[in-house]
Amino acid sequence: MNKYILGIDTSAYTTSMAVVNEKKELLIDERIALEVKKGRRGLRQSEAIFQHMKNIPLIYGKISKKINLKEIDKVCCSTKPRNLENSYMPVFLSGLSFGKVVSATLNIPFEEYSHQEGHIEAAKWSSNALINDEFIALHISGGTMEMLKVVKEKNKYECEIIGGTMDISAGQLIDRIGVMMGLAFPAGKELDEISKNGVYGKIKLPLSTKGTYINFSGAETYTKKIISEGNENIGDIAISLFDIIYKSLYKIICSAVSLYGINEILVAGGVASNRFLRDNLYRELNKKGINIHFCEMEFCTDNGVGIALLGTYDL
Repeated sequence: MNKYILGIDTSAYTTSMAVVNEKKELLIDERIALEVKKGRRGLRQSEAIFQHMKNIPLIYGKISKKINLKEIDKVCCSTKPRNLENSYMPVFLSGLSFGKVVSATLNIPFEEYSHQEGHIEAAKWSSNALINDEFIALHISGGTMEMLKVVKEKNKYECEIIGGTMDISAGQLIDRIGVMMGLAFPAGKELDEISKNGVYGKIKLPLSTKGTYINFSGAETYTKKIISEGNENIGDIAISLFDIIYKSLYKIICSAVSLYGINEILVAGGVASNRFLRDNLYRELNKKGINIHFCEMEFCTDNGVGIALLGTYDL
């Protein structure tokens, strides 16, 4: 008889639930993106929680039509951004509260994980190539830009921050520039489409890295100046933006491999869905003998799949 694990993730911009079985087969993947009004660069935590509370019953109702809820054996939930003692964000209380209710009602185990662990597990599972329990992970999303030395122990990931950004994340850079161009938030997908019409190399943005850390504020300031002057094609601006992100990531990955002697790289998070970044990093790092693994596109963005999968290890 199959064992069903329910995964719940209530991040800053998506309400997500997923169901997997003990064989790590994905059975259900339901998500609702939170609404952000045009021109705004995000949501207040209270606004996100309000939307989660509306979305959770809708998603759970959909799940109830696909499986018998009484057959769920375990509830897993993201309850904080990172697997650190003081890591906290109110938005995760939405999923935590609901998950505990389901656990108590069905009299089944309840397990807590971090949002970051969910991203790593979804990326590792969907890439179907990384088998090592020690690797370097790049978590690049709307609000996070971290390079991690990861060691898997049972069903937990011990993550040590070894690099990333010293100021804004790659996702913030993309969204801030996109919103300034008049695009909806989050701007990644639309900006990606615009970049396909850009002339590569026409605009060169300032690159700033030191060891395994990046500074994106200079590229942001320079790009905003170009936009305000109105003399450049937005496609050219978009492709130059993704190019500076790619080159920055390439440099810090090479630095990390040299420093730590770990040759396996896993890339997770919403920004990892960008085709330009994926193609260029894969091609250039492979030339140096560095193995880089990307999350499948559909699992790059926030989801409950990784959280559910974490619950399979001790079944």
